[in-house]
Amino acid sequence: MTAPDVRLRPVDGARYLLELAAPTPASATEARYAAWVLTPAMTVGYRATLREDGEVEVAALDAPASPAHEAALRMFARLTARGAVGRRAEGLPTWPARVLRWRADKP
Repeated sequence: MTAPDVRLRPVDGARYLLELAAPTPASATEARYAAWVLTPAMTVGYRATLREDGEVEVAALDAPASPAHEAALRMFARLTARGAVGRRAEGLPTWPARVLRWRADKP
């Protein structure tokens, strides 16, 4: 798993990145992703398994991000997983190759 380009690190807040780890058949009910939490000070890698029923498993590769950042990563993974059936029904790839989101840190 290669770390994302350092230019993806935000100046403030956090970015959440999910990248499909391997080609996945359109009929697959689950997919494996490499995932990252990127903040101005750190990049934390994860492995994630997403299932089309909305269930996700997220495991840090090293020391995890803060609980709030990890919760946000899980939320984005869950939303991606829940959308799988709808994407397939619309003729789109069931599992997107890449999902990138940004959120400001809450005070």
